[in-house]
Amino acid sequence: MEIGELPPKITGPSAWYGPDLAAAADWMVNLNDAQAAEMDAQARGYLETGGDIAVMTQADFPLLESGPVIAEAVRECLYGRGFVALRGLPSHAEDIPLAAALFYGIGTHMGFARSQNGKGHILGHVCDLGLSTSDASVRIYQTTERQNYHTDSCDIVGLMCLRGAKSGGQSGLVSSMTIYNEMRERRPDLAKLLFEPMATDRRGEITADGREYFEIPVFNAHAGYLSAIYAPHYVRSAQRLEGVPQLTSAQNEALDLFDSLADDPALNLEFSLEPGDLLFVHNHTLLHDRTAYEEWGDLARRRHLLRLWLAIPGARPLPAAYAQRYGSIEIGNRGGIIVADTDLNTPLEPV
Repeated sequence: MEIGELPPKITGPSAWYGPDLAAAADWMVNLNDAQAAEMDAQARGYLETGGDIAVMTQADFPLLESGPVIAEAVRECLYGRGFVALRGLPSHAEDIPLAAALFYGIGTHMGFARSQNGKGHILGHVCDLGLSTSDASVRIYQTTERQNYHTDSCDIVGLMCLRGAKSGGQSGLVSSMTIYNEMRERRPDLAKLLFEPMATDRRGEITADGREYFEIPVFNAHAGYLSAIYAPHYVRSAQRLEGVPQLTSAQNEALDLFDSLADDPALNLEFSLEPGDLLFVHNHTLLHDRTAYEEWGDLARRRHLLRLWLAIPGARPLPAAYAQRYGSIEIGNRGGIIVADTDLNTPLEPV
């Protein structure tokens, strides 16, 4: 296949190389004391009035001092390098309701929270539940296993670090736009295969279409944008499901090349999140990872992050195929996992 048959090379800030960003480090934004204090005070005030985090809106969490910082973070995610980290907040690891109110309140200034699983959790807990992905209903974030580079089912995913692991648990990011450029240059024949639908396992969370899997290409060119959606473990595990077309040797080769590029230190960026740090990642242009980790052996000290899946007003258009996973492609009202009788809620303990 000729390169000219593929979409053009992606240029601009979303197509980056990790070593360049590691040297610049301008993606870590340090909040000043006034900004951090304002955010913390709004969270405390909301809880003191008896507010329910699950129904919090932007109006409930006014940010006069720090609002512009959040607006710039959204802009950078959507139109810049695709991610931003914020540092300077307390983690409140011993006060989960306060941490949750703080994180969720900030999220209201970015977009609208979406359900992260079949239980309707619009606030997620990323920590080890003593489970294993050998169980087809278990998701990797519920284990200490490496996640591998993947996307989540929303416009922007946000993470708040409450506590770190004894060892490991590094965060990793890689530009899917850079991966595309590299595949386009090295193996355009394999790059082409990733524009064809590929089955991905729903891991038991069956949505309205009744299927155990969805079929969306890894790379999707639409309305002038290139977007990527990819969950390597679940593409592979979908092969066990009835009715799923078996991957050809060429498709497996294409996925292997994609994975090897994502894992290449010449492309990716790896770093540690400290307690209180926030990380926001644009799923359509980036993939994220977490290395395997070792726990402390004390449940009270276990690694623990909070997570938000956000639909963003003003985000890019997505092709119709995304509705299989996102439920809708309506900008500002898409993404998440909605199954029958889902009741949206914000659990304050890992479940």
